[in-house]
Amino acid sequence: MKAFLFLLTALFIGSPTFAMDNRMPNILFILADDQSPFDLKTYDPTSPLETPNLDRLAAEGMVFTGAYHMGSFSGAVCTPSRHMIMSGRTVWHLPIAPWAAERCPPALEQQTIPAVFNRAGYATMRTCKMGNSYEAANKLFTVRHDAVKRGGDEESGSGWHAQQVLKYLVDREAAKDTQPFLIYYGFSHPHDTRDGRPELLAKYGATNHTDPNTQPSLHAKQPKLPANYLPGHPFDNTHLDVRDEVDVSGVWRHRDEASIRNEIGREYACSENIDIQIGRVLKKLEEMGELDNTYIIYTADHGISIGRHGLMGKQNLYQHTWRVPFIVKGPGIKAGSRVDGNIYLMDILATLCDLANIPAPETNEGISFKPVLAGEKTTVRDVLYGAYSGGGKPGMRCVKQGDWKLTKYEAADGSVNETQLFNLKDNPDELIAEHHDPKVTALSGVKPTPAQTNLAKDPAHANKLAEMEALLLSEMRRLHDPWRFSNQPDDGLPPPPAPAAKKGKGKKAKK
Repeated sequence: MKAFLFLLTALFIGSPTFAMDNRMPNILFILADDQSPFDLKTYDPTSPLETPNLDRLAAEGMVFTGAYHMGSFSGAVCTPSRHMIMSGRTVWHLPIAPWAAERCPPALEQQTIPAVFNRAGYATMRTCKMGNSYEAANKLFTVRHDAVKRGGDEESGSGWHAQQVLKYLVDREAAKDTQPFLIYYGFSHPHDTRDGRPELLAKYGATNHTDPNTQPSLHAKQPKLPANYLPGHPFDNTHLDVRDEVDVSGVWRHRDEASIRNEIGREYACSENIDIQIGRVLKKLEEMGELDNTYIIYTADHGISIGRHGLMGKQNLYQHTWRVPFIVKGPGIKAGSRVDGNIYLMDILATLCDLANIPAPETNEGISFKPVLAGEKTTVRDVLYGAYSGGGKPGMRCVKQGDWKLTKYEAADGSVNETQLFNLKDNPDELIAEHHDPKVTALSGVKPTPAQTNLAKDPAHANKLAEMEALLLSEMRRLHDPWRFSNQPDDGLPPPPAPAAKKGKGKKAKK
């Protein structure tokens, strides 16, 4: 009889969780600021970065190998990314997108994560960096403590964000609060400036280098150069003068071995500290008896280069930057599972609503990946699209289907017009001709095979190139991309604007 009543109750409430009780699930959403998935052992077993708490989440939950942010129309890539997370909207349908008045409904902030979960009876709390985000949505969290914390100690670094969450949990415990919670636990690192804790910097052989006219010293403990390291990007990608490529403290325009290895060491120091702070919160949830009824999502707003392909920032569409780490642990999720997923960050809103049995708002355009978490599917979409147009227009676009990926680069004045075609199964690091240079292979320690290169001009792949070009155009049309490339129909859209006259060293806006 008890079993029957439980089944009846579960059917009535729509099975909000996979858990064996009727409580609404708690949600802990953890967001790093600038992190490539390949920094983590979960995605690259050879990485020296130590993240035992994330490793535990991966071992006890599900790892997505195909998680992406859709892109950006701004050098501050985090801004549209965080709008997409909050609203479940595609990149060209955001309130800050070009021609937003035609594509975005008014008062969208009332249909974002905090607003939706507040109405559903959740207690909502947020701590994250301040700025380059979705302020109208951020201020709707019931409890909010935002600040930029990129220093090297507890108060000025990632420990501050952890302390805000811990205080919130202690207050709930003292008040015997049983209301389900949604905590948005964001960090300001490992975004530069990467001033890590001294003991962690020493662990990775890194120093907080401050002289733009010199290079730091090499150190045996510094991480090795990435497999797709280059001393410079081989062509103008339409935004090589963006702040991230010319003015990151510690690197600036340098791409020598010492500068890159030191900066990766700094990034690892900051990332390990994030892992430490995550561990503090997980321990508290366990002590409170809340861990088993909490869905935990770990991800980043986008990836980052730091020497890969000769780049430093996130203003590109290579896999190290377009992809994001994505780990989910929670009730009913098979431990140690690994899936492609083919999800976007914008799918988070729909999925959280699905897990909590809350209707997703009508403004949402994402897809719930709850069926993937439940083991019913391995992917939610077949084709993935990426965009970057923060510099010259139309800028960069990519499309991926299966193992194949096409990336196009173009500026309206004709100064940039490049195409790349990769088979990611054969060439997962997207190696190009410049990676075959003996001087580069001597530094990276990677000797590419003949197949590991850009295949766009290979006659043997002409049919695949044409197929991927058609697929990209189809996605651009479907998603209301406002611009077209010169080899595409203009579809009656306004032509992309010509590049603005350059002044000084380029854009200095902090992201």
